[in-house]
Amino acid sequence: MFCNMNDGSVAVDRVAENKDAFAIRDISPRAPIHTLIISRKHIPTAAEIEWGNAEELVGMFVLASEVARIEGVSKSGYRLAFNVGEAAGMTISHLHLHLMGGRRLGAEG
Repeated sequence: MFCNMNDGSVAVDRVAENKDAFAIRDISPRAPIHTLIISRKHIPTAAEIEWGNAEELVGMFVLASEVARIEGVSKSGYRLAFNVGEAAGMTISHLHLHLMGGRRLGAEG
């Protein structure tokens, strides 16, 4: 699904984008601000990241900082998280980073 969003065959409102990633709002938010930072390159999970993916990862984190500013949580704080595997709640097999904020976030786990 994320590959189709990336190539434009599935229309989606983007919060922001750069050459390595694009950001959309999560359709089932767990916080007032819940945005997905999605790699343009198809990497199934964070467990499959290799040294050659360094540029894509930097691009994702730079975009996350921009999204935090856009969404108004850069000063108050936000959480970044990768889910890896079904037991962690990963539902789409494509590398994406969750950005959550807008309220005090409790401990995870």
